Amino acid sequence: MTSRTAKPCAPSGARVVLVSPYELGRQPFNLAQPAAWFARAGIAVACVDLSQQKLDPAILKDAEYVAIYLGMHTATRIAAAALPKIRALAPHARFAAFGLYAPVNAAWLKSLGMNAIFGGESEPDLLAWVQSGNAPADTLVRRSKIEFLLPARRGLPDLQRYAKLILSDGTQKITGFAEASRGCKHLCRHCPVVPVYEGKFRIVPVEVVIADITQQVDVGAQHISFGDPDFLNGPTHALKIAEALHARFPDLSWDATIKVEHLLNHAELLPRLKQCGLLFIVTAVESVDDAILAHLAKGHTHADFETALAHCRALGIALVPTFVPFTPWTTLAGYRELLATLLKLHLVEAVPPVQLAIRLLVPQGSYLLQLPDFAARVGAFDEAMLGYPWQADDPRVDALQSEIMAWVMDAEKAAKPRAEVFAGIWARTHAALGETPPPLDPAQFGEPIPHHSEPWYCCAEPTETQLASF
Repeated sequence: MTSRTAKPCAPSGARVVLVSPYELGRQPFNLAQPAAWFARAGIAVACVDLSQQKLDPAILKDAEYVAIYLGMHTATRIAAAALPKIRALAPHARFAAFGLYAPVNAAWLKSLGMNAIFGGESEPDLLAWVQSGNAPADTLVRRSKIEFLLPARRGLPDLQRYAKLILSDGTQKITGFAEASRGCKHLCRHCPVVPVYEGKFRIVPVEVVIADITQQVDVGAQHISFGDPDFLNGPTHALKIAEALHARFPDLSWDATIKVEHLLNHAELLPRLKQCGLLFIVTAVESVDDAILAHLAKGHTHADFETALAHCRALGIALVPTFVPFTPWTTLAGYRELLATLLKLHLVEAVPPVQLAIRLLVPQGSYLLQLPDFAARVGAFDEAMLGYPWQADDPRVDALQSEIMAWVMDAEKAAKPRAEVFAGIWARTHAALGETPPPLDPAQFGEPIPHHSEPWYCCAEPTETQLASF
């Protein structure tokens, strides 16, 4: 293992071009890590982040290899739309796709002209693909341990251009993004990590993580957001990271994603993580309906969520729940109960409104398809939507989801406050039920908590702005 400094991505004349369509407002670790591998091998490499950059003909015209990172649904949809333009700008290149959404969509991607598909720990296979000059015949998914290098971030757009941390008082901090692990040891049925990693996760050595954070602090990072699927998959490793980070940068705050199950099972670690600068935790609650949670194999109940929330609040750690509120099992009354729960728990200000509009995505390889009753209710895979279509038993649920998503998107464009957006969702939900909405008490909304300025979600469809780069 090494944390040696890699050469920066080349601005032009690159033999290899790495493309990230979208990474949730983050400076993409998953371009910077393979870029370090290519740079160490002496191969000229350039990075293009379509969330921040236009496609540059000067970078692409002489490229021999183009590898596109597909870490999520949104990125994959953007990549499909951008691919004709990239091909036109890189007429001599061979193409590869890598990331979570590459192997599960291998057949479709090959139909679009991809020469190689990589999943899991892709860096060795990407490098071998370029060095050999030939695309492998089959899709390659690597779950074995690899060497992690210091990510080569200097060829990426400046941190200042990415999502900021917005504190409760409205002030902002430049945010860096790090990964302490990849994969996940859990098998939540709806999660896109599961079909690729199958319950395995790989840690990034402490010294590499700290060196990566250091290079980001050196260029202005004031807060670090960990992009691990679950920061406590390896609790001992996580504590080592937190303690090393706090020792090196005692005033640096950070956030991470942690399962409700882990918040309960490793509750004794939370005070120490708080002492080490943990500011808030994102946790995938997904639903407040125990039957739906069982379908998703989340490993927690509604009561567990409330227990974890109370514990975090007692420690002064903000909890940011995320949801997949619209599923085949969702009812109008159940959705209303979700909204009522947010009011009861004073969480309205803690939940980005888009989280209340998300519709369950069922990609290729989803473990949900292992449920016989679920597999029987979905339609044939739809390449246009990159998922299996489904309808709720009550068509009013699907209509409400469309209405709420449209409202949330319009509200985001108008920069409406969360309380106002929630009020609109509350009114629309009760209208769908044929009810008069009870008046809302602002005292139930809760206090604003720290959050990132990028509110979108990995399973959302691309926006017009995201497609404008090409």
